[in-house]
Amino acid sequence: MGVANLLVAGSKQGQQGGGLDPTFFFMIIATFAILYFLLIRPQQKQQRQTQEMLKHLRKGDEVVTSGGIYGKIMDIDEHVVELKVAEGTKIKVERGRIGRIVTHAS
Repeated sequence: MGVANLLVAGSKQGQQGGGLDPTFFFMIIATFAILYFLLIRPQQKQQRQTQEMLKHLRKGDEVVTSGGIYGKIMDIDEHVVELKVAEGTKIKVERGRIGRIVTHAS
């Protein structure tokens, strides 16, 4: 039964003077609970994990950027990471664009 059908059913009951069916409210609350546990909560957990990973970056870590570039961290500050991507080639990327750590520095 779709949400539109529930709204129509609820409005018909309201016209009959019986008020809204309590199951209508239960279904709305259940829908929001399902959305929260399936969509919002996992996304928040992933954001926390990403923030933790970015906080623990250090020189010597081998990383992959969100664009797919592999490199070794040569210098790092609050907002910018300098990566060595090839011999004699260094690039600067925004710290938030680091996608994952491949290996930690020893």
